[in-house]
Amino acid sequence: MEPTTAGIILVVEDEDAIRLTLRDYLRRKGFEVLVASDGVGAIKQLLDFDVDLIVTDYRMDLLGGDYWIKFLRKYCPGQDVIITSGFLKPEFEIPYEVVNKPFDYSDLEKRIREILPGHGKTKPPTK
Repeated sequence: MEPTTAGIILVVEDEDAIRLTLRDYLRRKGFEVLVASDGVGAIKQLLDFDVDLIVTDYRMDLLGGDYWIKFLRKYCPGQDVIITSGFLKPEFEIPYEVVNKPFDYSDLEKRIREILPGHGKTKPPTK
């Protein structure tokens, strides 16, 4: 396994086009990226890998929305999380940073680099 300094990011997004495009973009920028299409798949990735940051959609069919936020808060209390959504209303309280859709990938990358400066992790095995 080769070391990487950028960190391991878990992208959780039920929309295939966004999930795969964001994965490819972040990999080109030097990040190791794992993906899941819902909260259940994300839990599997969290159990298998030491994730530095979760970038997750809020609204997903399987374990999304309020229950996903409650899970993250209870079982991943020290985890860095960025929530993406096109559906949240400003009065709805989310304990994590929220990035509204549509978002610019380069702006999201800048924010990720601010959260993960100088992380040294080992690349997960390619699946």
